Amino acid sequence: MGTEIIDSRKIERAVGEVLDAAVSGSRRVPGVVAGVTTDTELLTLSAAGLRADDGTDPMTTDSVFAMFSTTKAITATVALQLVERGLLDLDAPAAEYAPRLRDVQVLDGFADDGSPRLRSPESDVTTRQLLTHTAGFGYDFFNENYRRLTRDHGIPGVISATMESLSTPLLFDPGTRWEYGSSMDWAGLVVEGVTGHRLGEVMSEHVFSPLGMSDTSFTLVDDLARRRAVLHHRAPDGSLSPNHKWKMPDDPEVHMGGQGLYSTARDYLAFIRMWLNDGLSDSGEQILRPETIADAARNHLGDLTVTTLPGVIPALSHDVDFFPGIPKSWGLSFLINDEDAPTGRPAGSLAWAGLANLYYWIDRRTKIGGFWATQIFPFVDPTALDAYLDFERAVYRSLA
Repeated sequence: MGTEIIDSRKIERAVGEVLDAAVSGSRRVPGVVAGVTTDTELLTLSAAGLRADDGTDPMTTDSVFAMFSTTKAITATVALQLVERGLLDLDAPAAEYAPRLRDVQVLDGFADDGSPRLRSPESDVTTRQLLTHTAGFGYDFFNENYRRLTRDHGIPGVISATMESLSTPLLFDPGTRWEYGSSMDWAGLVVEGVTGHRLGEVMSEHVFSPLGMSDTSFTLVDDLARRRAVLHHRAPDGSLSPNHKWKMPDDPEVHMGGQGLYSTARDYLAFIRMWLNDGLSDSGEQILRPETIADAARNHLGDLTVTTLPGVIPALSHDVDFFPGIPKSWGLSFLINDEDAPTGRPAGSLAWAGLANLYYWIDRRTKIGGFWATQIFPFVDPTALDAYLDFERAVYRSLA
């Protein structure tokens, strides 16, 4: 679809109506920013509601969000840049670049006294497996065995951004299953091992700067902190409680490639636009080659399948299954809907989300993408998710 036939005013009106509805009524989101881009231009960017439900500061289009797992696609991007430069082999043992992976073992159940039983993996973890979540790592809020490790054996959660939080065993032998988890944090360490620089420095030089993403960082500097949207918790009765004390570590030990960035909707839409535009920035700089983009956007799971993620910590996440009944695969590193979605998103589109109910999609067929940002736990909050899906539907109806 060519951008010349897109009515941006129609999309802007439709998105505005969805946002107004999302922050209204008894069951609502406190505040939201959402935007839509083509491969060449930002079509609309809107905000509604408040940064904190108990405050007066309005949510604005430059509000700053903890991005959680929307970080993952940016980590994959810098890894793929290293592949293009001949510095990273996706199918070599990842321990060649991140030596700590040499010590990783497989969790083989628990002994009678509750201690974990560990064994050596049948094969080495590769960076491709890290990018596709087939390496064997999980998350404690999606896997009961990981939950047992953090609850009973003192391993901190990944939000602590420490090396200790990554000292978890594999749940299965590499390449034998798909399980969403901390693989992309390890991919970030691979990038650091190849480059000799911290992940944030690599991202800043090779992604943020050429894309004009001036509000994206692993560190919440003063200017970003003043614009930060507050994290909220949804109670079972639907009420919202702002948590003004919560934030990522000020000086993280590890730049967590799976979940550690702060950013704005405008910045992330510039990143989405690059993926829509065959790797080109707005200024014409080639961030990734077209053939790299095309390869990353295909299924890399083979016969493995994306499965439902059970929410084993209710305060952090509900069960996760986007578009139930539609087969889904995984690229480098995105969810791919293998059939057309009911929102209008065509088969083969890329998407993912962040734990605090941030969502995006990248439709390279239609050359359209969108980003929706809120700050609410638990993940897949029904109100936030339904509003996001309304947003996506509104965009495609406007295109029709």
